[in-house]
Amino acid sequence: MAQTAMPEQLTLPLEHRVARGVEDFLVTPANRRAVEWIDRWPDWPFTALVIVGPAASGKTHLAALWKARAEAAAVRLDDSDIEQAATIAASRSILIDDCDITTGGAGGQRALLQLYNLVRAAGRQMLLTASAPPTAWGIGLADLSSRLNSAMVVNIDSPDDVILSAIAMKGFADRQIAVDQSVIAYVVSRSERSFAGIARTVQALDEAAWAGKRPITIALARDVLNAMNAGTDGD
Repeated sequence: MAQTAMPEQLTLPLEHRVARGVEDFLVTPANRRAVEWIDRWPDWPFTALVIVGPAASGKTHLAALWKARAEAAAVRLDDSDIEQAATIAASRSILIDDCDITTGGAGGQRALLQLYNLVRAAGRQMLLTASAPPTAWGIGLADLSSRLNSAMVVNIDSPDDVILSAIAMKGFADRQIAVDQSVIAYVVSRSERSFAGIARTVQALDEAAWAGKRPITIALARDVLNAMNAGTDGD
């Protein structure tokens, strides 16, 4: 649904990246350090890079950018055929998403140690994503703990108002919707203060605007956010 054009846009310290067919990535002060390490590959002075961030922070998207650039193989530690994964690790760099989840058991930890050793021996790298740093993974294997202590750990920081505004603006722009800056400010001030929370609000506003054939205004945002909050309170 077409909306009124914004009379004035915020000037935001953001960049967009395009790499090998992966959609544009929004570079912000919150994720810039992680992006810089992706850009520096393959000149990493370490075997493993661990990107830590909350849900919908963009860490999986960044990992996809690196996977395409490095022609890496995505591996899950809970795969039944870990031997096949080990064969891959001897010849290709490795990506493991949600690594903190799959290292909860001894089997996952042994698999990660095996893959790490093979990747390092082959002179390649691995990228791990997680919602918490390796020190919080409950690693029981001393050798694996030592390997992870040598990894480069970068955090995608919690967003501030500028970043949340940028995420909201990009969300509407991706839907080809122009929204007044006052609506952006209202959404940011009353939505869940996370990447995922802003994304859910933008989607809900888009759906409500189409369903009610209404423009996206503060009044609509108020109705939608009240409904979303009521649904959360009822859980």
